[in-house]
Amino acid sequence: MTGAAAAAPPPIRVFHSPRYFADIGQHVMPMRKFALVREAIERSGLPARIEAPEPVSDEDLLRVHTPEYLRAIATGEPRALAESQKFPWSPELAGAVRYTNGGCIAATFAALEDGIAGNLASGFHHAHAARGEGFCTFNGLVVALERARAEGRIRRGLVVDMDLHYGNGTASLLASRPWAFGLSIYGNWYKQNKAYRDVDGERAPDTENSWSVPVPNGSGGGEYLDLLARHLGPAIDRAEPDVILYQAGADPYREDPYSPLDLTHDDLRARDELVFRTAQGRGIPIVWVLAGGYTPDVSRVVEVHLNTFVAAVRAREAQALRG
Repeated sequence: MTGAAAAAPPPIRVFHSPRYFADIGQHVMPMRKFALVREAIERSGLPARIEAPEPVSDEDLLRVHTPEYLRAIATGEPRALAESQKFPWSPELAGAVRYTNGGCIAATFAALEDGIAGNLASGFHHAHAARGEGFCTFNGLVVALERARAEGRIRRGLVVDMDLHYGNGTASLLASRPWAFGLSIYGNWYKQNKAYRDVDGERAPDTENSWSVPVPNGSGGGEYLDLLARHLGPAIDRAEPDVILYQAGADPYREDPYSPLDLTHDDLRARDELVFRTAQGRGIPIVWVLAGGYTPDVSRVVEVHLNTFVAAVRAREAQALRG
């Protein structure tokens, strides 16, 4: 622009509700982190508008999950199925997962309108059609894509999964959805509801619309970012998505008890910047979700997630300057 400064972009819409929380007792998954990330964003002074979503409906869930599984989560019976995601079942949990998945839908619609948005909960990438796995009840990533497609807002979508663990649930659901695509770049293999630190011995086969990129044990920021840079662009080219859902995992961090990778906060921030910059540069709306993060000092996990928000703000500002 000439003669005047470019107008500042509007605040980024970020979705959160106190109802995302369920008391699951002493657990490796820190449920309280959702609220802690919200508080960190609010303290940052950066432009954000926190909004509360509506809970996901049965109609939306049934596009992805079986009626039997929905009944188990709603009622707690059969208990093995209701707790297949490794959380103790309770009515509070059954309600919380409705709100976190509603947030994924709301953030996807906000990104389609604004170019970028976030949900302060996971995408729940281990959840399958008929069961949960790995702290994931309903697969919010695929639920959101299905809702957007049902309303005619998208034709095609891409999940970019940078959680430490392979997104096996998402891959299983994409197998019957040729219009949706997934790129999973991971440092832990995930199979039969268990994580394995060694990705050298086994990896997922690529399919027409789901691509698996294991990160070798001990990799640092250089190797990690190189893998992302080499695979992100081609994945976008093949998917031709109308929206990108970005699973921004905190668990690749070097202090995470599950992580065999040597990644710092700066490395993970650079990862986020690359993903957002690529999406914004190509004019593709992007929504990010939190994922993973089991470092005993939860403030270290919150720092990763706050940095993702900061990267989103910076990408939005850079895009506004380019006009």
